[in-house]
Amino acid sequence: MTDLDVWYAEADLDELRAEFDSQMKSRQRKRVDKGMAKARTRDSMQEVGKLTHMVDGRPRIISDPPLLVPVADLLPKEQDLAAFQERLTGLIATYRRTLESDRRFLLEGYAVEDMARKVVGVGSVGTRCWIILMFGRDESDPLFLQVKQAEASVLSRFVGASKYTNMGERVVAGQRLMQASSDIFLGWQRTEAGPDSTAHDYYIRQLRDWKYSIDIEALTRRSMRLYGEACGWALARAHARSGDQIAIAAYLGGSDVFDKAIARFAVAYADQNERDHQSLLDAVASGRLTAERDV
Repeated sequence: MTDLDVWYAEADLDELRAEFDSQMKSRQRKRVDKGMAKARTRDSMQEVGKLTHMVDGRPRIISDPPLLVPVADLLPKEQDLAAFQERLTGLIATYRRTLESDRRFLLEGYAVEDMARKVVGVGSVGTRCWIILMFGRDESDPLFLQVKQAEASVLSRFVGASKYTNMGERVVAGQRLMQASSDIFLGWQRTEAGPDSTAHDYYIRQLRDWKYSIDIEALTRRSMRLYGEACGWALARAHARSGDQIAIAAYLGGSDVFDKAIARFAVAYADQNERDHQSLLDAVASGRLTAERDV
């Protein structure tokens, strides 16, 4: 494929559904259709229903510690909260400058309503993460932004420091390059707007943006293969956009040597995960690790 062909290539869910339709059983088709329909409801309006409640007539983010803690609970003093909210408004204004002009225009129609600290998934646990509730014309026009801390790449000690001084910008640049369709509100910021008043790099995106994932445990061997092919295509496209696709293809070659090496690594990785998890359970059982200490 030419560079332009690679750039324009995309994996449309409806097209993939049609392509694999004849290879799926009726039960699998229903499961995929149900998952796709559910993904289209995963937006800011759904999150408002799940993550907010009314306080004095205004929507406020619920408190569910330690997973979700509103900023008002973190900064109980009224003057501290007011100062924090002022810094937050400045953060959003500066972050807008990292967006394309049309997206910046769209975001300018939204105002900050509330904010909370949120614990994020396995890969990001331990890093700072905030969610920001915003409204446009009224409360039926919500927008939830997620502000996630960005740190230096784990590969930098092997391949050298990033050319980006802001690690949030590094993450955003990588996502925009590798993804066929990135979040329209994807941007970055460095700020001290936090309880510790220490500067950190962040990248910002929507909290929910039609994310869709297959229930892998329910897949048959045949459907797992189809799903693997779709994921492999998306991954290959990302590497072809961000690297030298000819050099990559030459390295992989025409045999299955690389394929089998990846398979062996995947199995070894799964086995290691099971051993690590058992070590965690053993530590809890022996009292060396407690839930209170972990929190």
